[in-house]
This record gives sequence, structure tokens and C-alpha cells, in this order.
Amino acid sequence: MTATALSAAAFGEDPGMWPLPAAHTPAELWLRAVAAGGQGRYGSAQADLSALLRQLPAGGLASLALSTRASFLRQLGGHRAARGWDGRALALAGTDGASTVEPAVDALVGLAADALGVGRLAASATLLERADAELARVDVPPARLAIRRAWVGAELAMAAGDGMRAQASAERGVELAERALPALRRHRVKSDVVLAAALCSAGAIDRAREVADRALTDTAVYGLVPLRWALACLLSDLGSTTRATHEVVTIREQCAAEVTRRGGRWSGG
Repeated sequence: MTATALSAAAFGEDPGMWPLPAAHTPAELWLRAVAAGGQGRYGSAQADLSALLRQLPAGGLASLALSTRASFLRQLGGHRAARGWDGRALALAGTDGASTVEPAVDALVGLAADALGVGRLAASATLLERADAELARVDVPPARLAIRRAWVGAELAMAAGDGMRAQASAERGVELAERALPALRRHRVKSDVVLAAALCSAGAIDRAREVADRALTDTAVYGLVPLRWALACLLSDLGSTTRATHEVVTIREQCAAEVTRRGGRWSGG
């Protein structure tokens, strides 16, 4: 029962669940950390990841835990710091003899995002190609992995100044996440975050505002504080069609403060 509830919070239809049930296994610790991190409860999430890695220092689940820790650092601006954790995650993928696809793709996509965050676009593209090769090893790649791949592909295209390719990749992420519903509810909301940014890159500002405004409402419904902060940052520049500028700025500042209260530490790179 605990695993079912934690799965619903981490990768299901209830990403705003709080308090989360206690975890009793390493797999449950990972699910609990993913769910808490999605809500910006980084202190709780990091404690669960540390407990997991003490119990299980190697293997696929440990690799996923390290990739998750790296993703938290990236969300807070720490792309350089995240790179080390993603590198360790890739080294651990498959060390328990289990399937390497999920941990390897998580680590490779994470490394691609890390490279992108420090301006290494060619390295990011190469890492995404390696992730694609891993995804091609299975007939039907897990939706979560394919969606994350689409996000980083869109971000890479934005950084390269290719707005149309960014929009196409972001829309692919939305399509995959929509198809997965009611699972991956948080991924569906984040896909709109990526799409709004990609639409800006493509010059479709009015549609970007519409998508961002809708997603901002969703982040309140599901308690997704980090995504709410990102959308408020975007809308403070774009202007919202449904909220006054001072309201958007207030949301941005409140979310940043809430992340700090919940154990997050902002980084400059």
C-alpha cells in the first residue's frame, strides 16, 4: 500500500500528496524522494536519498538515486555540481546485473542537461545521441524517459537558437505526457513549462503566455513549487494575460522563499 501511494505521488496522479507515507525499502525511499523533490521539499528528499545510498550503495537503484540528486541541483541552478552526480550515476548503471536502460538513460539525459547548462552544446547533443541509442534497445521505451529526452532536446534547440525545432521537441514531450495520463501528472505540467519557453524561442509569444498561464494554475493545484517558480519567472518577463505583474512577481518571490525554507540552496551555475 505504501509503495502504491508513493508511486502515485512520484510518477502518478497525486504529485501534491503531503505528508508522504514512510518508506520501508530502498525503492520506496527513491519514490518518496522524487515526490518530495517535485514539491520543492529538498531537505526531505535529500535525506531519503542519503538513506537509500547507505542501504544500497551500488546498482541500478543507486544510479537512479544519484541522478535524482543531480536533478535537484540543476533545478536550483547547480549544473556544474550536478555533473559529478550524473557521472557517478552512469558509472553505477547496470552494476547489479539488472537492465541498464532506465538508469543509463536518466544519467545520460541528466549529463546532457548539465552540459547544456554550462554552454557545452556539442557535448549535450552527443550525450542525447547516446541516450537515444539506449532507448532504442527496448521496443517501447518508458514514457518517463522519452518525455525527459524531449525536454532536454527542446532546451538544446533553444540554446542553439532553433526555435522551430525547440517547439517541435517540446510538443513531442506534451504529446507523450498527455498520452500517459493520469500517470506522470507532474511530467505533464513540466511539459507545458518547457513548451512555453520553446514557444518564446519560436516567436509565438501569445501562445507562450496562454500555455504558461494555464500551467501556473496547474502548479498551484498539484503543489509543484519549483515549476511554479519557473513559470512565474517566465511570466514576469512575458506578462500574464490573467494576472497582474505584481501578482506574478509575488508568486515568484514566495516560491523562491518556500524552496529555501524546504531545504533548497540556490546556486549560480
